Amino acid sequence: MPDVRPKEEYSVQGISASQGIAYGQIFLYIQTEIEVPVYHVNPEKRMEEIGRFEVALLATRQQIQQIQAQVEKNLGPDEARIFDAHLMVLEDQALIAETFREFELNGHNIETCFNTVSRRYIKAFDEIDDEYLRERGGDLRDVAQRVLHNLLGRTGGGQKLSELVDKRIVVANDISPSDAAGIDRSQAFGIVTDTGSKTSHAVIVARSMKIPAVVGVRDLTKRLRNGDWVIVDGYDGVVIVNPSEQTLFRYGKIRLQKKSFEQRLMEAVRLPAITQDGTTVPLRANIEHAEETALVKEYAADGVGLFRTEFLYLSATKLPNEAELFASYRDTVAALAPAPVVIRTLDLGGDKPMVGAPGLFPQEQNPFLGFRAIRFCLEHLDLFKTQLRAILRASAHGKVLLMYPMISGREELGRANAVLATCKAELMAEGQPFDPDLAVGSMIEIPSAAVTADLLARECDFFSIGTNDLIQYLLAIDRVNDRIAHLYEPTHPAVLRTLKHVVDEAHKAGIKVSVCGEMAGDPVYTALLLGLGVDELSMTPPSLPAVKYLVRALTMAEARALAAQALALDAPKEIYALCDAFCSARLKPQ
Repeated sequence: MPDVRPKEEYSVQGISASQGIAYGQIFLYIQTEIEVPVYHVNPEKRMEEIGRFEVALLATRQQIQQIQAQVEKNLGPDEARIFDAHLMVLEDQALIAETFREFELNGHNIETCFNTVSRRYIKAFDEIDDEYLRERGGDLRDVAQRVLHNLLGRTGGGQKLSELVDKRIVVANDISPSDAAGIDRSQAFGIVTDTGSKTSHAVIVARSMKIPAVVGVRDLTKRLRNGDWVIVDGYDGVVIVNPSEQTLFRYGKIRLQKKSFEQRLMEAVRLPAITQDGTTVPLRANIEHAEETALVKEYAADGVGLFRTEFLYLSATKLPNEAELFASYRDTVAALAPAPVVIRTLDLGGDKPMVGAPGLFPQEQNPFLGFRAIRFCLEHLDLFKTQLRAILRASAHGKVLLMYPMISGREELGRANAVLATCKAELMAEGQPFDPDLAVGSMIEIPSAAVTADLLARECDFFSIGTNDLIQYLLAIDRVNDRIAHLYEPTHPAVLRTLKHVVDEAHKAGIKVSVCGEMAGDPVYTALLLGLGVDELSMTPPSLPAVKYLVRALTMAEARALAAQALALDAPKEIYALCDAFCSARLKPQ
């Protein structure tokens, strides 16, 4: 007889990626790698083989353009821009040239050569520390799979998310951008993936569709079967399998509370970020490219506290010129004027190799401590000056602040400022307008910079603390290493003392301090950071409502008292519990 006993409830922790709560049966979706046959091509047929490759590239371009048009129709132009990067991959002359080179060297069939080269590029992206940029390797992987399908004469096969019916929760090992774009929003209750991050395209689509998503649940697909029932908690990043009646009842109440609370948060986002005792706290946004200015406005941010400029380089098939950089910076600055925009100079290097110019980056054993960011720029002055000139020119169109990444000491800062002075002199001689009083600041993300904050403050107009890297370097923890990621603790006493030291030295010099790392966007740390003396916070736009709500619910006196308590403790978990209790008492559904 079949086993009719009720299945046992269990939960799996993942990463909250799109808020909301969903309950339903699952649609199990497993992506598999294409098996590429390997064989030698007769020399007389080599031109025919190259022709096959060119036809496959053309077919892939047409397919992506069709997907893009459908996404724009169903979800909107912002979501459709996801596929701009896909189209740029197909124009990547370095990728195509390397494929032909591989073909000439070994004489294998063109799909084998393309697969070898594309995997090499994907591996380079997978090793990037920055979460957003690492996810862009998914663009290349998706395009490569489509090109291989076309080369092999396959139109696909097996499951397709576009065929999803019966209103299910999609549970997948991974979801490519093309698959995500094909999801019928009327049939998908939620998305759960084994892999991925908050910046994956599946997540972007889930947010635009306003459905819950949890990523990084680690091989959950191997434990489930089609038709299993789950709850997706997109608030806490939890997936509950086989939920009991009691759990269903509890989550029903939670869903109502959360909906009501979200409405209150969005109402508060239009109000000023002023504490109960009258202190205004500027809350700014972190963005990657000019198109995100719409989000900055939607979430009523006080400008941009971190404009990362790597995207313009990493997505390009060649180095962008001054005109291209200027256009992007100008559009961002003008769209947000008179609010400030802090533009960070390039944080390229061994861990973020540029696909269009691979020769610029040496192979390094430890690229995270190697030739990157300001070190890279000071060794490639033409590239650095091109960017600085574009930033200076953009400063004529609104309020721009310039910020250098990965500064390790005063000497490095002085060299960067000398290059900036040269660029100012050149533009002045050319009659190009720019802000002569452009504020210049330094990222504090290396322990040596934190320790010598007093020296750097003499040469800076402001500091911005990049807590992600600073914590990694302080604690010697690679936060993307699963074996030790649990040791990455923002509330470690060493972190708190370092933050306090940097703030104190900056204030002695009369300059302000912002935090633009992940700590800034987590309301658990809001009171702690303000209590330590941080002046401004910058975060991803969707994080703004909760942080602003909490700022408006506290007094600076309470924040300082919390920071004093935290500094007196020596256990990271105790400090976190203290901050969490403070946050929960003020930021919770009622």
